[in-house]
Amino acid sequence: MKKILLLGSGELGKEFVIAAMRAGQYVIACDRYDNAPAMQVADEREVFSMLDGDALEAVVKKHQPDIIVPEIEAIRTERLFKFEEQGIQVVPSARAVNFTMNRRAIRDLASRDLGLRTAKYFYAKTFDEFKKAADEIGFPCVVKPLMSSSGHGQSYVHNDDELEQAFREAMEGSRGDVKEVIIEEFIDFESEFTLLTVTQKNGPTLFCPPIGHVQKGGDYRESWQPYKISDEALKQAQHMADEVTKALTGAGIWGVEFFLTRQGEVIFSELSPRPHDTGMVTLGHTTNLSEFELHFRAVMGLPIPAIHLEHAGASAVILSPKEASTPVDRSLLDYNLEEALREDRTRIRIFGKPEAHKGRRMGVVLCYGEVGDDVDALRDKAKRLAKTVLGTEPYMKK
Repeated sequence: MKKILLLGSGELGKEFVIAAMRAGQYVIACDRYDNAPAMQVADEREVFSMLDGDALEAVVKKHQPDIIVPEIEAIRTERLFKFEEQGIQVVPSARAVNFTMNRRAIRDLASRDLGLRTAKYFYAKTFDEFKKAADEIGFPCVVKPLMSSSGHGQSYVHNDDELEQAFREAMEGSRGDVKEVIIEEFIDFESEFTLLTVTQKNGPTLFCPPIGHVQKGGDYRESWQPYKISDEALKQAQHMADEVTKALTGAGIWGVEFFLTRQGEVIFSELSPRPHDTGMVTLGHTTNLSEFELHFRAVMGLPIPAIHLEHAGASAVILSPKEASTPVDRSLLDYNLEEALREDRTRIRIFGKPEAHKGRRMGVVLCYGEVGDDVDALRDKAKRLAKTVLGTEPYMKK
């Protein structure tokens, strides 16, 4: 049995803990607030700010974990190198977590060091730098904080009049103490997709069938598997995912995001060194192992003989229609499970978040069928049922 310290206890962390617990491991779930989803299924919990390096070191010293699994961006990541030097396994590696928690590091690695095709981009710490970069890139353009999650602080800018507000929102949406933004050219893409990539301690790098996804404001709204893509485009994506994960080192699952242009070109977008929200579609048995089971096996060095598609599937998020920060408020969130579950081949996962905010992800609907079934029909079904559960439209704008 291994002792695993989970840094970040949201819905993705919860599913990882379930996979670990089913295999008899011991998990301590950590987050900045109590009763986070993963804490509800873990052996122990710790509540503290992981941006507080001393607090993080104190928790590591207290529990003496064998493995540290970061699941969020807001971590004092430079401390992970010290833990790794002490013989603690950091997932996928301290190098990988440090690079990918900051958009500057991962974008420079992909574009400058590895020569991968990315959107044209600049960084800015001041509004003057930001304005100069916008003039160079042109409109429309995309603005993001260097460190953020779930689309916080991200926006599209269409003209000079929108620059000041976009810069302010990006700065305010930054997580941690990194106050810098990245401004990118707008890619006129046909669609976006995620290539879940599994790096192993004692085996080859494996790829899940690609997952199509839709985001609103940088936040996941729906995903589906399989995603139709040409063999040549898939080879391009697999090559890029292999190159960047190899450079970052370590074992685990990676959510590698790409744009597919109307001309069929594959462009690297972003990368997460952990299970990806769009990969929740695999909870609907689309693949023989879910992304969380794959992550757990890779972390533990357990065999993964193969990854293959077993069902076509789609996921759609369940969004809160209101604010609900007290037990009384939460009781008014009436999850209409009965109506949604009347339909065959449907699963619902409610995350168990202790607070709801308007537009916050509170759960996910999963619908699946046979390989070869109409994926668009599954997508429509999942979105319709997600709206049914809490009476909200999955595509509501923030």
